[in-house]
Amino acid sequence: MTNLNDTGESIPAYHIDRTLYEGRPADTSGREDKEIRTYDLLDSLQVPFVRVDHDALPTIEACREVDQLLGTEICKNLFLRNAQKTDFYLLLMPGNKKFKTAVLSKQIGSARLSFGEAEFMESFLDIKPGSVSVMGLMNDREKRVRLLIDKDILESEYFACHPCINTSSLKFTTRDLMDKILPALGHPHTIVDLPMQNNPCNRRAGSHQRTAGSPCIGVH
Repeated sequence: MTNLNDTGESIPAYHIDRTLYEGRPADTSGREDKEIRTYDLLDSLQVPFVRVDHDALPTIEACREVDQLLGTEICKNLFLRNAQKTDFYLLLMPGNKKFKTAVLSKQIGSARLSFGEAEFMESFLDIKPGSVSVMGLMNDREKRVRLLIDKDILESEYFACHPCINTSSLKFTTRDLMDKILPALGHPHTIVDLPMQNNPCNRRAGSHQRTAGSPCIGVH
């Protein structure tokens, strides 16, 4: 079964459970172990969170629906590497900012950045493409992945991400991310400052709208 988007293009049908749940699912049967481990970690840290369950989301419009239910945007999650495939990075950035390799490379002292391959993502973070999340760092026991956070992420009251799978989305406070979750993960982070999207449509509208380059799902 398929639906049509605003331009008449065919897209796969998807379902979003519009209930905003508090905490982990009461019934975890059929859910992946890495998702359950995410809830275990948050509960152990006494981090309250809300959850939306949904199918894998095929469009930006579908992502916006989940954002609206959560009351905040899920940021871009980019898995990157250097040319030698020796250094790996997880970049968290707002959807209204643009990923520019040269700008980021200069700030972190790593040249020729590109998107990391799926096999590295799965090996280090136990995450598949489309599900990239800061919570995957709990699986990186050898600390192979360096966390990069755009400074504007820290200005939001809330932070949203996937629980290592792309069929649920979580929201908790940014303070809990910085004060509880990241210290528990043991991954030092680097604050970066990336440029805003140069989108004349957004400027005319007077708002920062999600663009095609900023899906709510994790990308690589």
